[in-house]
Amino acid sequence: MARQVLLFISLLAVGSVLGQVSYTIPEEMTKGSLVGNIAQDLGLQIKRLTSGKARIYARDTDQYVELNRERGVLLVKERIDREALCKQTTPCALHFQIILENPMEFYTVTVQITDINDNAPTFKKTKIIFKISETALIGAKFVLERAVDLDVEMNSVQSYELKPSDNFALKLHSNSDGNKNVEMVLQKPLDREKQEQISLVLTAVDGGEPQMSGTMQILITVLDANDNAPVFTQQTYKATVTENSLKGTIVATVTASDADQGSNSKITYSITNAADDDTRIFEINEENGNVVLIGIIDYEKSRNYQINLLASDDGGLTDSCKLIVDVQDVNDNKPEINIMSKSAVISEDANLNTVVTMINIEDKDSGENGKVQCFMSDNVPFELRASSNNFYTLVTDSDLDRERASEYNITVTCSDEGVPSLSSSVTLTLQITDINDNAPIFKMKDMVFEISESAVKGSKFILEKALDSDVGINGLKSYSLNPTDNFALKLNDNTDGGKEVEMVLEKPLDREKEEQLTLTLTAVDGGEPQLSGTVQIHVTILDANDNAPVFTQSTYKSSLMENSPRGTQLITVTATDKDEGTNGFVTYSISNNIDGIFDLFEIHETSGEVRLIGNVDYETSKHYQLNIKAKDQGGLSDSCKIIFDITDVND
Repeated sequence: MARQVLLFISLLAVGSVLGQVSYTIPEEMTKGSLVGNIAQDLGLQIKRLTSGKARIYARDTDQYVELNRERGVLLVKERIDREALCKQTTPCALHFQIILENPMEFYTVTVQITDINDNAPTFKKTKIIFKISETALIGAKFVLERAVDLDVEMNSVQSYELKPSDNFALKLHSNSDGNKNVEMVLQKPLDREKQEQISLVLTAVDGGEPQMSGTMQILITVLDANDNAPVFTQQTYKATVTENSLKGTIVATVTASDADQGSNSKITYSITNAADDDTRIFEINEENGNVVLIGIIDYEKSRNYQINLLASDDGGLTDSCKLIVDVQDVNDNKPEINIMSKSAVISEDANLNTVVTMINIEDKDSGENGKVQCFMSDNVPFELRASSNNFYTLVTDSDLDRERASEYNITVTCSDEGVPSLSSSVTLTLQITDINDNAPIFKMKDMVFEISESAVKGSKFILEKALDSDVGINGLKSYSLNPTDNFALKLNDNTDGGKEVEMVLEKPLDREKEEQLTLTLTAVDGGEPQLSGTVQIHVTILDANDNAPVFTQSTYKSSLMENSPRGTQLITVTATDKDEGTNGFVTYSISNNIDGIFDLFEIHETSGEVRLIGNVDYETSKHYQLNIKAKDQGGLSDSCKIIFDITDVND
């Protein structure tokens, strides 16, 4: 295996490294064969290939080479047939990139596939028939079919041999395209009376090792008379056709003349190309010489064709010429947008010029039709930068703020310069991750409470919650209260999944000793560094109401038959307040609405009588719990719970 290593490294503006390495291997190597030590040739360590998640990015769907990260080598993944891959094109090469992450880097790799002699020369026809007049002059030429060998260079056809050589000699003419025209030249007069049928064998031999060959039989019938061969008006015709031309389009018309008269002057035109591809694309009208398009031509597959034409008269004399057809490109290919590597998330504190996506653009058209310009969505903090060879990088070009935008959908559109212009688009979604750049804050500047000196220990006062624009670990974590002489802080879970902040009375208040209290509520997040916010709590201590209502029971239990009529009186709860006057006036309320309690039960505000106002169903719920709150006019309260067991009926 021959190996050529060509390596250069340059630093792009965005910080990515671009390198290039080339290898040469023969076709038909077995699966797992070594292509090259990519780590050594690029100067990379094996651990860099592993940490960078090194992988192959190939534009084509067929991938013949694979990367072994652990060994740092390229291996043959699938058997490579040079003829299937490149046909007659030389050199034949695979092109792909090696992509690495963190930081993003890519290297260009070219693997050139050399030919081995695995195809023998073949003729399109196994037998060809000539009718040649015995008056044919010495030196008369008869065009023979060329052999086709799928191999290239020395492994392709190198020579021809004609046997026996009594009457004819073989003559080869080299064309500008490197092929050879094969002619059979009369070197001894024919005599129909001595030999009416002549059988020859044309052998084509390649130059490979081992040498391979193919044969074709030539049958000659010797005729009387016809002593003038057809002559084309030109030896080389030229024509131009656009790649979107319809089938049936006349590409060119060739003309030959014959000085003979009668049937000997009747000319028949034919195509003699040995390659089947050309005869599937073009045909010639054998009578008038019109060359007609019968297949689909694609500029991206072939930019020109050489058609070998033959004019034959009825006497077997011939002349040959060639028609060169140039294909003109039309804009029939959209730009292809290939995502080489991309990041799905980026931190909001990412530096400017951070690379988030690498893109490769390919347009199979040529000239202006293949020139591509790319642009992206407006009003996003990113920029699309072009590097060499139709590679683009998407980088940050301004500060990010997750609180302003937590996600971006960036549309990249690429348009060519053809008329009309063709374009393709791709949308990239990028999530912005949070950093701790916002401290907890309170909406209110101050919180004010008026609390009676008779408030009992355990009395609760709901405080305003802090807000934090950050999320996750950077969001709100905890609260603290200072001083803690009279009050403690308590956090309760809300039904909506949040936290309710309560200030709980821990030590009785005495207005005669202190009429005003000032406390500081601090909210702290969990970020690094930790951030906090505070609010002042001003407490005014009111005189009088020293006793809170007290329920006669903490838990009431009762049974209730399902489908009981609405309005049914169920139970009466009672709370007493030792205070007199308005301070001793107690009102009742239901404090929970779980499972639609408010739609099923109600309590009389002053009597404590509980009634049924909805339909209860044993099959829906076998138990109901009501949380009852008793409150006096001073704001003191007590609570109890009522548990109803639902009795089933045969409904």
